[in-house]
Amino acid sequence: MGDFSDIRPGISLAEALRSAPLDPLENRILIGHALQLTRIQLITQSERQLAADEAAQLSALFRRRLQGEPIAYIVGEREFFGLAMQVTPDVLIPRPDTELLVELALERLPQHGKALDMGTGSGAIAVAIAHTRPDVAMRALDVSEGALKVAAGNAQRHGAKVEFLRSDWYAALNDMGNANQPYLDLIVSNPPYIVAGDMHLSQGDLRFEPIGALTDHADGLSALRIIVDGAATYLKPGGWLLMEHGYDQSGAVRKLLEQRGFAEVQSWRDLAGIERVSGGKLAAASQ
Repeated sequence: MGDFSDIRPGISLAEALRSAPLDPLENRILIGHALQLTRIQLITQSERQLAADEAAQLSALFRRRLQGEPIAYIVGEREFFGLAMQVTPDVLIPRPDTELLVELALERLPQHGKALDMGTGSGAIAVAIAHTRPDVAMRALDVSEGALKVAAGNAQRHGAKVEFLRSDWYAALNDMGNANQPYLDLIVSNPPYIVAGDMHLSQGDLRFEPIGALTDHADGLSALRIIVDGAATYLKPGGWLLMEHGYDQSGAVRKLLEQRGFAEVQSWRDLAGIERVSGGKLAAASQ
């Protein structure tokens, strides 16, 4: 890492790909991004020689990556649910694990249902749902203006109809006057759930991501508690609440849901076999 030499001007694309300091996939992504070339073009133009400014730009990108900056922030996007999502340091990088949350939401949304994504970040969850199900009335909220700007751009990019709202969890909804009229079929959220001081916060990509989107600066459950406690005000009887959480929090989250009178409380496993999403159905009796 420390002995990386700058990419030399005049070398071929093939040689640049061979001599670049990252693994082959990351080398290809960064070179393709810098030169605005597809994967196929990288092959068909393999003998093309790098100009001085291209070599300098590539060297700068490789240095950023070697210092640990996530690829998604360097290239400005990450694929999620088959859609290219813009990402900036204002938002978390969407993870493949979170696609489970989208799949579960889509299975439970009735035709012309109404859904809310809390703490939307890049908008990945809300945009994926609205793009897949244009019949759904999708609203998404976040407390960060920077995040909302990114999310709105992602919705526009994919022609997804999402209403965005700046809100500290339910606060702005409480001010809208419909608190006594539950209207939502589904609430979905991937809130901050990492415990304060967790060693992972100082490792890997997490070092570069917005701290407030990762941890509640407490026991990791405070945002999840707020979401569960307020959900019955807005969910119709029979409506679902689905939340992503940490690898070891499923039991605690199920307990929160059960204490608030949710039925069919359960957890679902991600591709790694970890209980990653928990949720429940609002029983009529809890109104």
